[in-house]
Amino acid sequence: MSNAPHFDIDVSAFWADPYPALARMRKEAPIAFVPQLNSTVFTRRDDIFTQEKRIDIFSSHQPAGLMNVLMGHNMMRKDGDAHMAERTAMFPAVSPRTVRDTWVRQFQAHGDRILDQLAPRGSADLCKAFALPLSAECLKDVTGLTNMRFEDMDAWSQAMIDGIANYTGDRQVEARCHAATAGIDAAIDDMIPVVTKHPNTSILSVLLAAGQPMESIRANIKLAISGGQNEPRDAIAGAIWALLTHPDQLALVHGGKAKWLDVFEEYARWIAPIGMSPRRVAKPWSYGGVDFEPEDRVFFMFGSANRDEACFDDPDRFDVTRNTQKSIAFGAGPHYCAGAFASRAMVADVALPGIFARLKGLRLDAREPVRIGGWAFRGLLNLPVEWDA
Repeated sequence: MSNAPHFDIDVSAFWADPYPALARMRKEAPIAFVPQLNSTVFTRRDDIFTQEKRIDIFSSHQPAGLMNVLMGHNMMRKDGDAHMAERTAMFPAVSPRTVRDTWVRQFQAHGDRILDQLAPRGSADLCKAFALPLSAECLKDVTGLTNMRFEDMDAWSQAMIDGIANYTGDRQVEARCHAATAGIDAAIDDMIPVVTKHPNTSILSVLLAAGQPMESIRANIKLAISGGQNEPRDAIAGAIWALLTHPDQLALVHGGKAKWLDVFEEYARWIAPIGMSPRRVAKPWSYGGVDFEPEDRVFFMFGSANRDEACFDDPDRFDVTRNTQKSIAFGAGPHYCAGAFASRAMVADVALPGIFARLKGLRLDAREPVRIGGWAFRGLLNLPVEWDA
């Protein structure tokens, strides 16, 4: 175990709002061992930015890690050539060109259809009625699993997320994760003959065409679902909420002084949908006055890095005019999120302009408070709103 100073947290309070504790850690113990998480956590942006690239020290390869055990050995848990080979095979499905030429059009069609159904209602929980189905329908296309219901895409994604963040070993959480991965495997099996006969730009199709081993295909599609559903879902709902609670920022967009992409980038900095990325210490290492030993577990806290006072002025403030260049919401090293381009398109090109154009007089429903939670993955749990139908 590392000799990092110990920093205790209240787990329930940390889930409800991790930012006060993270701010204290950045100030008092920027590299600290948190007994409640059984991990050494990095909380300052520049430390994370430099050390995440040291894959020889802080390895993504975690044979006994929850993601490997529950979802299979995917590219996020590989380093070097092994990681790059699988990332390169997937790239044609999520490249900027494919997003521009294929996915944006399909994302827009899903957004328009959902809003056509939603607009006459006058009120809804936008987490469930808009962000969830839009993200899931888009992800069905991108993964190639168009045989799934969008409800299953979201439920199975959440079950896997809960499973890989199940550091307390809850058996019910683990069982739900196993059920989800079994469902995804069945969906993959059903779609293999379809995309084999009619190849397309989906992840399943391009991985099959690249000759990837079936176990890698399964693992990487589960990876895409575990992150590709909750992150844009949470960014869509969260950015809408941020703008509704900061009408001055929404006015900047409507006035042409900020773009929808600025909203997305600032929201991802302000409340990073992925708040943490785990690593395994591969060999002895000393950094920042802390000695690390092999097999120590390290958490790079992206949510803390993006509120680092050394890099962002008034970091707790939501400001769409902010320079977000130092944000590491999508990671900083070789594991930079492969789906970043698709997420930006879904949120900034389709969801945000669509919702504010179609739902006139959009406002929070004062009868029900908005709830938000999580630290490894953080997002809104509901978004009750009204509009002029």
